[in-house]
Amino acid sequence: MAAASMRFFCRLRRRRVFAAVVAAVVVALQVFAPLQAAPPVSPASARLHATAARIPIEQQPFYGELELTAKAWSDVVLDQVVGDSPQATLLNFYAVMAEVGHRSERLGRAGASRQERLTPAERQEQIDDTELLFRLAVKALDASGFPESVRVDMAEEAAIQLKHVLDYAFTHSSRPIRVPDVAGMKAINDLRTTPTDSWRLPGAAITLTAEEDGDPDNEDYRFSVPTVMAIGEMYREIRDYPVVNQPFATPDFFGDFVYTPSYLVPPDWYLALPKSLRQRLEIPFGDQTLFQIATVLISLLIFLAVLVWLVCLLLDTYRESTAKGASLSEWERDALAWRRFLVVLPLLPLTRLVRHFVNDLMNLTGLPLVVATFFFFIVWYIAAGFFFFYLFEALGRSSAELVVRLRGGGSTIQVQRISSFVMPLCRAIGALVAIALAYRLLIELGLPSNTVLAFSAVPGLAIGLGASKLLGNLFAGLSIQTDRPLRVGEFCRVGDNLGYITKIGLRSLELQTLESRVTIPNAVADEATILNYSRRGIRGDQPPVQTLEMRIQLGEQFSPYQLEEVLYQSRRFLAGVPVLKEPLVSIDRRSDDAYCALIVVAMVELHGWQAYLSLREQLLLHLEELVERAELSEIALGIAYGTTADQLERLPALMQQVVEQDPALQFLACRLERIGAFSYDHVLEFRSSHLEHDDFEESLHELNRRIIKILETHGIEIPFPTQTLMLNPADATHS
Repeated sequence: MAAASMRFFCRLRRRRVFAAVVAAVVVALQVFAPLQAAPPVSPASARLHATAARIPIEQQPFYGELELTAKAWSDVVLDQVVGDSPQATLLNFYAVMAEVGHRSERLGRAGASRQERLTPAERQEQIDDTELLFRLAVKALDASGFPESVRVDMAEEAAIQLKHVLDYAFTHSSRPIRVPDVAGMKAINDLRTTPTDSWRLPGAAITLTAEEDGDPDNEDYRFSVPTVMAIGEMYREIRDYPVVNQPFATPDFFGDFVYTPSYLVPPDWYLALPKSLRQRLEIPFGDQTLFQIATVLISLLIFLAVLVWLVCLLLDTYRESTAKGASLSEWERDALAWRRFLVVLPLLPLTRLVRHFVNDLMNLTGLPLVVATFFFFIVWYIAAGFFFFYLFEALGRSSAELVVRLRGGGSTIQVQRISSFVMPLCRAIGALVAIALAYRLLIELGLPSNTVLAFSAVPGLAIGLGASKLLGNLFAGLSIQTDRPLRVGEFCRVGDNLGYITKIGLRSLELQTLESRVTIPNAVADEATILNYSRRGIRGDQPPVQTLEMRIQLGEQFSPYQLEEVLYQSRRFLAGVPVLKEPLVSIDRRSDDAYCALIVVAMVELHGWQAYLSLREQLLLHLEELVERAELSEIALGIAYGTTADQLERLPALMQQVVEQDPALQFLACRLERIGAFSYDHVLEFRSSHLEHDDFEESLHELNRRIIKILETHGIEIPFPTQTLMLNPADATHS
């Protein structure tokens, strides 16, 4: 059943059909399944006719060339393993891998340095040369069938397994193996109906080819992709057979590579352990050891604990932002953005460090290697996406604050304005980087590039089919940001909505009305009629001011003096209000109004409805008091007809005397306005300098009492109200 499954997945691999990645574990299993698959090879073919007469490797036709190749590689480590013929590549690979296996075995023995009298520097130099030879040999494998994230590790593992398979094939062949050189390949192709640059090892599913996708000019032979993908299965077929002793055999190569930590040669601290302890640590458990599994599990648990802790810190920043809500200032938002960036930042080096420890130092192989690598790559790329998104967001907020400071400002509204322009661009750049990282992750996990391109076509298709409104809003947002008919903090009417602009984004803008917050799409705002009640300064960094207009209806009996007085008092009061700029006071009478009205217009720097309504309420109340004061600053006096001319002449002086007894009152005039039917009608005009209306009323109360008293003292009477009753004579007779 397992072999049938492997053949099924191998056929899927050859047809280049992949399932979409839904989750990390699913991806790992989907991609790893073809890694372990092998082309259908019969046991008889895999064992190379083990029961037939075997030809020793020393008697094979290629053995003499193999010895020459091995001798050349023992002196030089900077040559190229791949060659222009199957013979060059195969013999180079086999000789180099044999040299690497022998060196690794020798250097990996405890006390090897003392036995060979090597200094630490000389030992390290030999290890470096061995690793260099190994990497050169690995290049002979076409590992493009592996996902990019595990390509190097799986290729190295496959190279060692291929060396064991070649050990078996070269020592268990029942017929001579002739590996063709350049001339031999030409002769073989002359006999073929369809010439190809490929050669298959007789009796085994090992193929070398110079045909590579995307490189028609390639002439170097490598082990083909199907061969590399099937090496694991072939190795499992022959690993239980005893290895024939011969000069190039490396029976313990793969076991030493798998069951010991580090790379090809175990580290010195591991070799310094007692042999009995190392034997216990190297107890196999599948393709790993108990020591490797336990160490990896502990490191993963520590990594997951740190990961959960950092995620909780990141979520706390969002809870803090939600709790404060609108009260969160721009400066606090900037600090919050950098906090999120700093929370995500440690994940990138930490993930790399743990991955290096698990994959390289502990030397996981096979399925555990694929699963662990996929897990770390997913975590790293997700963290990198958040890293760049938060980085650009924090840079956008800090750059907005820096621009405000450089321009000499420092208010929150100025930061909001710059942020409304910079932040959408920074977030868009961060989102694009995150999307690019997501596509890169899919490629690293093994999805073909054409599948990734198909994924990338989905957003374009969505935009073409249903995102036309989104594009319209984006372009309208750019138009608003460029033309700037309104800015954050300005008091505007957009269509039928009146309020303060609190946010301008690439898709919509927010307007804080008196009742609620209204979100208006940029396309709608761009087409609507915009009334901006704010006045901008000459310099862009100056805060905006908005128009504050008030209209107070005056009474019917307002005389010219009272109108003049209300203008004087209003101007004096408004000049002392520091928040008002350029206050203008006037009176007006519209054609449809019966009475005059007091008009007050001023510029004021306000942000928000609460401040606006509070100031307007205070001004209206004070102006109403001033209107009443102006109305009461003119007193009508009716003097009885029995008053002498001398008394009438002294009346203005008496009124001036009583008015000036109060230092807060100023006498202006006392005139005989008209001779009425029953009295001499005088008008007393005075001016008040009181700051509080209650003080004025109290002063007026005392003034009226002093007027009554001084008139009584000088024998000047105020007549009683007189009413004439006309009687009809007939009615009088009747009565």
